Amino acid sequence: MSKIRLLVVEDDPNLGQILREYLEVKGFDATLAQDGEAGMQAYRQGEFDLCILDVMLPKKDGFTLAREIREGDTRTPLLFLTARGQQQDTLEGFKAGADDYMSKPFSMEELLMRIKAILRRSGSKEEETQQTEFTIGDLRFIHPEQKILKSDGEVMKVTTREADLLRLLCLHKNQTLPRSYALKEIWNDDSYFNARTMDVYVTKLRKLLRFEPRAEIVTVHGEGFRLLVKD
Repeated sequence: MSKIRLLVVEDDPNLGQILREYLEVKGFDATLAQDGEAGMQAYRQGEFDLCILDVMLPKKDGFTLAREIREGDTRTPLLFLTARGQQQDTLEGFKAGADDYMSKPFSMEELLMRIKAILRRSGSKEEETQQTEFTIGDLRFIHPEQKILKSDGEVMKVTTREADLLRLLCLHKNQTLPRSYALKEIWNDDSYFNARTMDVYVTKLRKLLRFEPRAEIVTVHGEGFRLLVKD
């Protein structure tokens, strides 16, 4: 299968290089441009599965670049990166055609998850998120149709929210699942109220997993949660 092609337009040379190298290590084909005009030229010369655009770019800002891309292309997903966190900037980004928006500083792990989520929604080549059965030690988790945990003949039903959250944890087993990413994926909003609600579901999932000694959900303070499973 051919690699997924990403266009990264970032004027900070250090961050741009880090982003490109990180994405290539993760299996993507990443092209880097360092200003808006170079970004548009690169976009016209290649076929990309997703464009990652900084907002504050020289020569042509990210919003303008996004609008120009959207004039003839409504398919390619756009993800904005910005150091500015004002609501008005976020709204302007979505008006310009953005599919998602991340404020700097951000974790590379969360960026990777956002990229995969966007690619899944756009029907790209990502395959891992189509998985419907998972093993957690001796437990089998089946989602989305049945929403059950099975172990030695015992079947435990889980709610839709519990199943959605457990599926994200399983997809990123032994990795940190960022809190904000999970909230936006499941609740579409990372508000304080939803964050407290998610904590309740994490507690419920811990109770469901208490009979599996090789698995536990740990809290990574300031970041999110991690499903640890020992082989």
